[in-house]
Amino acid sequence: MKLLRYGAPGQERPGLLDAAGRVRDLSAHIPDLAGDALLPDSLSRLAAISPETLPIVAGTPQQDLRLGPCVGQVGKFICIGLNYADHAAETGAEIPPEPVIFGKWTSAIIGPDDDVKIPRGSEKTDWEVELGVIIGKPGAYIREEDALSHIAGYCVINDISEREFQLERAGTWDKGKGCDTFGPIGPWLVTPDDIADVDALSMWLDVDGHRYQNGSTATMVYKIPHLIAYCSRFMSLQAGDIISTGTPPGVGLGQKPPVYLRGGEVMRLGIDGLGVQTQKVRKEGE
Repeated sequence: MKLLRYGAPGQERPGLLDAAGRVRDLSAHIPDLAGDALLPDSLSRLAAISPETLPIVAGTPQQDLRLGPCVGQVGKFICIGLNYADHAAETGAEIPPEPVIFGKWTSAIIGPDDDVKIPRGSEKTDWEVELGVIIGKPGAYIREEDALSHIAGYCVINDISEREFQLERAGTWDKGKGCDTFGPIGPWLVTPDDIADVDALSMWLDVDGHRYQNGSTATMVYKIPHLIAYCSRFMSLQAGDIISTGTPPGVGLGQKPPVYLRGGEVMRLGIDGLGVQTQKVRKEGE
């Protein structure tokens, strides 16, 4: 099941993508794709609905019908650093002895095809295609063997990063990760039953048609059940929280010499079975 949110920014409505690629409206069944709507019982009720009984929304998604972030009212946007062995190698970093956790501010969240803004003073804005895990069933101190039951679905995330802010300024990574528009999410939330093997998904990212990232979730160091259990030791996980699980190699920082976004580029990225994002890059104020 592919669930989504469509409409103008701040006015998104819940929807479902049918087998023909049309958006069907879910407003009569849930107020938004957020919070309690992501609990297991709610998702089971949505899965039981025949898409043909739902109203068709006019327009083609990601063409003349804007899609918003595939989850609304996100409480926590949790990210995992250096979680792909080949990405750690390209940046010259050691594989961490346990997962590296940092946060993106929820104000960074935008739709999958919304414009990305380079912040003022930035010289090193970078890209990172990532697999997002969306929590459905809340929990704390979750056992690894139970972790998969807490997942509502998966999505594509572009963990856009300003490397100078992140790595060269005093403090933690967070200041280079949470700038406005640095968190495109979607196009849809794909429920686990629609993913054959989440540990073998190809993922890629192009800038102006040049393929920079071409990896697979197979090289993830800490797998998803471990990440959920680990994060839940330090915070309770709530319905709608997002865990962005790390990036494969090919980021701008890892190029020789490094390559960064300057404004005017188009990023296009995707993960097998989870859809594609396209973002125009512009400078703050343009």
